[in-house]
Amino acid sequence: MPPALQLQSEPITLEQYEALPAGERVEVFDGIAYNMASPSQIHQSISMQLSTIINNYILRRKGACSIFSAPFDVLLSDKPLLIVQPDIMVICDKSKLDGKRCNGAPDFIIEIVSPGNPADDYIRKLYYYQKAGVREYWIVDPRRRMVTVNCFQENLLNIQYSFDSAVRVGIFDDLLINFSDLARLLDI
Repeated sequence: MPPALQLQSEPITLEQYEALPAGERVEVFDGIAYNMASPSQIHQSISMQLSTIINNYILRRKGACSIFSAPFDVLLSDKPLLIVQPDIMVICDKSKLDGKRCNGAPDFIIEIVSPGNPADDYIRKLYYYQKAGVREYWIVDPRRRMVTVNCFQENLLNIQYSFDSAVRVGIFDDLLINFSDLARLLDI
């Protein structure tokens, strides 16, 4: 787990979270704030490529969904406070957006595994995203060259694909992401 931001006698509130210094990268699980490490170059490259592919798909289809990337807050619960900053998220219900964050579960989330803390994406976030109502959650692991797809709306969990695969985005009818092209482009 990432290091705790500070030792707290009481869980952090939304007001305290919003009062944190600008630029502070923090996620809150069950009221406890955790620092987030800066993403690596490969992390940023994968995030940019996947965001571009998904955004271009939405634009071509004139879709109602919007794509966001970290840092962008998602408030999953206010009691206890649960705020995450997924690497990539797609939100199709615009009423969840209030100008500063998403209030409620995004439809689709992609997390890119950080080498220093893989359990955060594979265990903790998996649990909270499913519980909050995220429809689909992908874990992209560049070190293992694997993509783990969790389609919660279909009760399909932990379907793994290698970076040699084209993977279908379940919330859309016909979007396939070819990870072999992505791996070749990024030389991973």
